[in-house]
Amino acid sequence: MGSKLDEFARFVDVHKALEYVEKRRHEDGGYCFVSVLNDTNVNDTYYAVKMYDLLGLGVPEKEKTIEFLERAIQPQTAVVAIAMALEGLAILGAKDIAREHVGIVYTKYNPLEDKFAVGLGGSEEFGTATPLEATYWVVKAFKAIGQPISEKEREKIRAFVMRFRMRNGFGVKQPTTTMTYQALYTLYALGYHPPRSPHFRNCELCGDWGGFTEVPYSLPPYLEPTFYATRGLELQGETLTCPRRHIWFIRQLQNSNGGFRRSLELGISNFQNTYRALAVVDAMMRYL
Repeated sequence: MGSKLDEFARFVDVHKALEYVEKRRHEDGGYCFVSVLNDTNVNDTYYAVKMYDLLGLGVPEKEKTIEFLERAIQPQTAVVAIAMALEGLAILGAKDIAREHVGIVYTKYNPLEDKFAVGLGGSEEFGTATPLEATYWVVKAFKAIGQPISEKEREKIRAFVMRFRMRNGFGVKQPTTTMTYQALYTLYALGYHPPRSPHFRNCELCGDWGGFTEVPYSLPPYLEPTFYATRGLELQGETLTCPRRHIWFIRQLQNSNGGFRRSLELGISNFQNTYRALAVVDAMMRYL
């Protein structure tokens, strides 16, 4: 256990980050990034599970968290949250439970019926989820739980994703790092081999900054494009130019409570940012 934490401790205060997460676990097995609130939710619980997994640690009272995630899979739950719950269950070793609830996904997301945007609800990135974001999360969840995707479904999804192709990336009004990664991950996960995109490389900041931006040749860097661009370059078999500078950027984002914010400016910690910060550090450590 100590060795993995010791690796992280070379670069960030990982013990403080872990304490930040542990203090926000509630009796129902769920998590809430605002510790004083009992409003546990799928998003925070998913990222808590991801952090424990990333750090090589077991989730405390795992069975309670499995029960919490299973209870969250309801007809009124947004499709992104359902996908998070399914993937979280897979990480916790409950793929069989997750597969029992696959049917509810198809009531909201069914490519054979051209349902890419039914009851999207909340989003990770955009306030209201885009159909591309929902596609990314559903494909990722199905891969995690071992749910097969038929050839017809694969082709329907591929054609849908390609509607967001813009020049060297993917987006709605312009190519963005987040949507480019989500599109490329989806295509790779389905077994397709799209050409490499230069978008991620064009968003990398070295020099005085570190991190990545959402669109090329802009400032300032933010955590979410840094997370997605790092994974995008790895997906394409490319290396980062300045990993030490990116770690410097991540270090500046850790708040006094142990969690991480999204930018160099002042901001609150949350579980999403904290997981992404640790995931970027994990990727950078492979270069050092």
